[in-house]
Amino acid sequence: MIILDASVMIGYLEPSDDHHARAVQVLLNSETELWGISPITLAEVFVGPARTGQLAKAEAVIADLGVITVGMDEAQAPSLLAELRATTSLRMPDCCVLLAAMPEQAVVATFDARLRAAGESLGLVVVS
Repeated sequence: MIILDASVMIGYLEPSDDHHARAVQVLLNSETELWGISPITLAEVFVGPARTGQLAKAEAVIADLGVITVGMDEAQAPSLLAELRATTSLRMPDCCVLLAAMPEQAVVATFDARLRAAGESLGLVVVS
């Protein structure tokens, strides 16, 4: 499984985004993989489309891609996210990406250098 960061999905959804070509390439290079995204990350991806009245279109694109929402253990997530935030100094949405990847040692797809470094320090494979 590949856990997608908002930077990849926003880049994919928005042709004018600086990361659009890279995002398309990341998804094409991993089209045989299962793609997952944390609910918080997905909400972050949907902010721009919601502002422009394009939320339904963005939801349809995500659904057509077959991206699945990766749940978090409600009992453990608060503590685990707090530990990730404290040890990595990443923003909470980035910690959600890591938490979604950690149980299965999933690959993380991101264009964020700090998230990349944190993921690698945790032993995760990170692609961009």
